[in-house]
Amino acid sequence: MARTRTLALVAAAVLTAGAGLTGCGAADMTRQSSPYADAEGSRTVTLSVQSWVGAQADVAVAQYLLEHELGYRVDTVQIDEVPAWDALSQGRVDAIMEDWGHPEQEQRYIDEKGTITRGGDLGVTGHIGWFVPTYFAQQHPDVTDWKNLDKYADRFRTAESGGKGQLMDGSPSYVTNDKALVKNLGLDYQVVFAGSEAAQITQIKQFAKEKKPFLTYWYKPQWLFEKVPMTEVKLPAYKKGCDTDPEKVACAYPHTPLQKFLNARFARDGGDAAAFLKKFRWTTDMQNDVSLMIAEQKLSPQEAAARWVKANRATWRTWLPS
Repeated sequence: MARTRTLALVAAAVLTAGAGLTGCGAADMTRQSSPYADAEGSRTVTLSVQSWVGAQADVAVAQYLLEHELGYRVDTVQIDEVPAWDALSQGRVDAIMEDWGHPEQEQRYIDEKGTITRGGDLGVTGHIGWFVPTYFAQQHPDVTDWKNLDKYADRFRTAESGGKGQLMDGSPSYVTNDKALVKNLGLDYQVVFAGSEAAQITQIKQFAKEKKPFLTYWYKPQWLFEKVPMTEVKLPAYKKGCDTDPEKVACAYPHTPLQKFLNARFARDGGDAAAFLKKFRWTTDMQNDVSLMIAEQKLSPQEAAARWVKANRATWRTWLPS
């Protein structure tokens, strides 16, 4: 998730859910392109799906409606955030449903090359931050100010953190500022990657079960807050441009309206599918409803999408081309 999150999140449940999204002619975009993307004259659409469950929810609902209401064949492919921009530019995927802000890619592919176009707001505002469990914050209220984190470094120490406090991150593929923040704020902490959103969720839930303290990189919207209440640690205030140089970042993450992006040719020639994806816009609560069904109730993404679609006709009808 850009210099904001990256995205993007039960381990077996979420991994299985992610696999389920790649069912219709699936392809691993890190190794090959989808055979269906940019298929001129055909009613096929290829959507890039990110690894976090919120993005899986976006794609599941879009896929369900494209197939059942508009008669398209939909292919989904899982690919990391930055490589997804290359695939979108080349027409190997048609759309990214949830992007957390990649200004370098926007400048390169939208402003300079013209191979990607903006698809509009998703309707959800994302925010990354550092969080501690609320039960610990209630016992130690001053932990929510970054200036006091070193006071609690020994409480957050783990076998993996090398004698320092542990700041837990998710996937190494997520582009975060955390290592620079720890260094530039002079904190006695070590960034430790759980490996994936699913692994991070598993670890957070285990800490919470045992009522242990932890400090973690996390993000909103995310369904886990309903299961494990967490309180944000206040970092130095975000100001525009404070995160421009990734080596010098010493400020909080911004609040980011999440965006959709389309391949430029698909946006122009994609007919009803392109029009639908541009109009797709829902709320944080709606996304979390579907995410919870996937991650906690263990429904497949398509089962969760079908249930949501059945209950929210008034919302999604406005997305269909008139």
